[in-house]
Amino acid sequence: MVLQNVSNNLIKIISNVCTRQNEWSSNKCAQRLYMALPRLTPQEITAVLQANEYTKEFNEQNSVKYYDSNQLASNNPIEDTRSEAQCLFTKGILLGVFDGHGGGTCAQIISKRLFHYISACLLPTKLLKQYLNTINSNNKIELLQTFNDKVEFISEIKELYQTSFLTFVKDLVEMECTKEFQMETALEKAFLRLDNDLSNEALLNLGKSNNTITLDVAMSGAVAVVAHIDGPHLHVTGVGDCQAVLGILSENDVWTAKLMTVEHNTDNRAEVERILSEHPSNEKSTVIKMERLLGQLAPLRSLGDFRYKWSKKILKEVVVPYFGEAVIPPNYHTPPYLTAKPEVKYHRLTPRDKFLIIASDGLWDLMSPLQAVRLVGEHMSGKVTLNPLKLPRKNMKLSEIHKMLLQRKEGLKKKPLDNNAATHLLRNALGGTEYGIDHIKLSQLLTLPREVVRIFRDDITITVVYMNSEFLRHCPP
Repeated sequence: MVLQNVSNNLIKIISNVCTRQNEWSSNKCAQRLYMALPRLTPQEITAVLQANEYTKEFNEQNSVKYYDSNQLASNNPIEDTRSEAQCLFTKGILLGVFDGHGGGTCAQIISKRLFHYISACLLPTKLLKQYLNTINSNNKIELLQTFNDKVEFISEIKELYQTSFLTFVKDLVEMECTKEFQMETALEKAFLRLDNDLSNEALLNLGKSNNTITLDVAMSGAVAVVAHIDGPHLHVTGVGDCQAVLGILSENDVWTAKLMTVEHNTDNRAEVERILSEHPSNEKSTVIKMERLLGQLAPLRSLGDFRYKWSKKILKEVVVPYFGEAVIPPNYHTPPYLTAKPEVKYHRLTPRDKFLIIASDGLWDLMSPLQAVRLVGEHMSGKVTLNPLKLPRKNMKLSEIHKMLLQRKEGLKKKPLDNNAATHLLRNALGGTEYGIDHIKLSQLLTLPREVVRIFRDDITITVVYMNSEFLRHCPP
């Protein structure tokens, strides 16, 4: 504790000096900063990295074998969150990563609610009616089984959110669409309806005790990436700059990375042109400014963030009394400037598709998708050496067992420190060099005080989903 206090005092001094000399981005300032930090032992580093890891295994009759997840905070409290669940009617598996901004409130709320909206959109009218009929009974039907879910809403908010969801389900029943089911349409509907409910909950609860909570949720925002896996069918839905990448192993044992998301930021020229086309030409120089929406927001699509969606009249009457005039962005003339409409990508899984990496931009700031795929691929090879040899099936040929032994021998060269692939990615993202893991670098990045840590790294949330190759091999074409 004494060492940490001394370190913090040194950080403040260095921070003041660097700010005055405008050196924050220079190596010289970084070196001054690092010299002030305490040194962690390898065991302490591992304890920090493994603190939030989680693994969930599935039975063999599923296209998903298991998944690893982990988180490392930069913000305090962390603004990222993650969620995983299985749809109890369709048996599809949902996995999501949510990156909040303006606080973590919106991301937390969305991670708890979005999968319910998606699961409802996947069901036929008959089952939705059955669900509604059991709401007030002792035999209430559940739509989802969630995993590693440790967050619970306060009762007041829980009732509000349940009311919004039931209204949505009733609307789905009344629509009773006769058109052919489209997965892309269902996912898009879930995102947009939840976003609309976040807006209504804030505006329709003015004067009530929970108003400030719903308004806080509406004024913060979150980007998201959600994967739905059902048999050989993979759909990935995203808004913002979280990414999902598929790790594919070729016949020549070469790893390739297939991006399953589209980034909605100013690096995406089509996205910029879309936004500019939705506003008058005289706003061309102000809609996107300094590579941000209205000079403020980096992602160009998100859930929440209603300060970029509501009319100026609503902002003045509803929001300004709570948050002040600064809440209205500059050059705010023709809202909405922001949408929660997601983009959906589809991929039919084959035995060559080994895993899917879903992560917030905290990871992608530090490594490329191909680097991440190669690291997880190496981890797969090395991980087999962490457990006793076990034959996957009976009556294997000697040649097959010999091949397994050779792979195990090769894996010994890549034996990882972590059993969890998400932790393995974290370790390499923070401490990886072309010569291996740099312990000093890793220690430095894990001991940065919260006043400055955000300058050097963002919150990182990772989920690695492993496919069941044997199951996929026997899926009908």
